[in-house]
Amino acid sequence: MKADYKNWMPKGMVLGTIGITAAICVVTVIVGITSIVGKVLLILTVFFALISLWMYLMYRAFSYNGTRQMSKQIIEGVSSYVKIPDGGKCLDVGCGSGALSIACAKKNPGAQIIGIDRWGKEYASFSKNLCESNSAAEGVNNISFQQGDACKLDFADETFDAVTSNYVYHNIPSKDRQAILLETLRTLKKGGTFAIHDIMSKAKYGDMESFVEKLKNMGYEEVKLVDTTNGMFMSKWESTWMALTGSAILMGRK
Repeated sequence: MKADYKNWMPKGMVLGTIGITAAICVVTVIVGITSIVGKVLLILTVFFALISLWMYLMYRAFSYNGTRQMSKQIIEGVSSYVKIPDGGKCLDVGCGSGALSIACAKKNPGAQIIGIDRWGKEYASFSKNLCESNSAAEGVNNISFQQGDACKLDFADETFDAVTSNYVYHNIPSKDRQAILLETLRTLKKGGTFAIHDIMSKAKYGDMESFVEKLKNMGYEEVKLVDTTNGMFMSKWESTWMALTGSAILMGRK
């Protein structure tokens, strides 16, 4: 039995876009490119072909079985910052296929890991059953999974010794993602640590340097943003063409 962490670029989405490209191409050939309609269809064909190529390259880069294995590199990297005392508990927000939760469980065998996710239709290949199957395949039993909402966590204040997340919050439609971060940190015990990796660009999160200072003023310690596009998880060029510019880990202690 082998774990299947799927791909952050869903295969169905890639194939669907390729299918749309092929369909438009066929119609373009039938109509011809001499008419206005034909020219518009040709432009659409080129556009969707470029999108398909980008998605395919993303799929290859993120594949756990490919050469680049960026997903695996990021998961191992983020989990290395998650330190949980024996008997402690950790929350992984937006666990997807369970990869980060399981990596944290492996590195902290004396702790209990809880992974939550909404498992929406956007990522239909991810599910609670998949997470449980992957944890069984990896031989970890200090872990559990449940459905949850990152914007309103079903946990009391100061429940966890550590909280973590990877590329989740930027996918949540919100005008204030800093508020989502604060909702996550609400569940962290005094003295607990956090390591949250996401695309923390100004466009998506606002001024994160000011947010770091805000946390420090609230009493958080050792708070910092660690740029992960400078060769840590990816090169600047990769972060640019993959639309991951601004990727960073927000870490610290409450």
